[in-house]
Amino acid sequence: MSVSIATSEETAAPAPPRFAFLALFCGNVALAFGPLLVRLADIGPVAAGFWRLSLAVPLLMLLARWRGHGLSGISRSLWPVIALGGLFFAADLASWHAGIMLTKVANATLFGNITSLLLPIWGIVVLRQRPGRLQGIAIALAVAGTALLMGNSYELSPRYLRGDLLCILAGVLYTGYILSIQRVRQVLDSWSLLAASTIAAAVPMLVFAWAAGETILPTDWTPVIVLALLSQVIGQGLVVYALAWFTPLIVGLTLLVQPLVGALIGWLAFGETLSLTDAVGACAIALALVLVRLPVRD
Repeated sequence: MSVSIATSEETAAPAPPRFAFLALFCGNVALAFGPLLVRLADIGPVAAGFWRLSLAVPLLMLLARWRGHGLSGISRSLWPVIALGGLFFAADLASWHAGIMLTKVANATLFGNITSLLLPIWGIVVLRQRPGRLQGIAIALAVAGTALLMGNSYELSPRYLRGDLLCILAGVLYTGYILSIQRVRQVLDSWSLLAASTIAAAVPMLVFAWAAGETILPTDWTPVIVLALLSQVIGQGLVVYALAWFTPLIVGLTLLVQPLVGALIGWLAFGETLSLTDAVGACAIALALVLVRLPVRD
């Protein structure tokens, strides 16, 4: 799932470091393996999300101390907002991980990234911002692509449709996370915010897993350890680092690596294939994700 929490870092740098784009690309590749690892875990999907967060906390705290202010630099007034953001983040992961088990990997990665479209829609509907022509086209493409994918999922199995809806709900909840911590991001560095929000999300994630009646403790720790390192530390860490050096358009283009890699993983690991309808719907959403990041011109 995309992690563009550092909105103020999304400005273009005149001379990005040599390996900045490689970091952005590899971060998205790492995030695309999340659905596979959730499926391989021998516990419930929500419980897997709890371990993804909690096992990543020590490393994220070290990185926050090394590269940012650390948790000690967070004022008391910011913690309630971070806690609210953590609740949104936990609900997002719980919904997305549950959806991963009920739909195709490619669908899960596509619908998990609809935050990129929901944020402009929020600006249009709630903030009364005038949409640009490209934004309008992007929203229309996203709606059409989503309808095609969900319609085909329902024809294959109502189970897939439930998974699609859960992944879309995850995108809505992640949008709530972004909006709730936006002001915090203006006064706090990315690593400290990521560490704090991960801690804030871990507790409600455990509550969600317990309420769902899932098995909490795994017998095989390998999938959840790899999930924590690959998704929460490496994937999010590389993307957060790279956001400081590239424009939203470049970030948006590389986000499309996730559904492409996800489709390949689904085909190799689970024999999931994309029909022509799936391919058209996925391409429509992918194009929408690119268009929505283009600069708005009067």
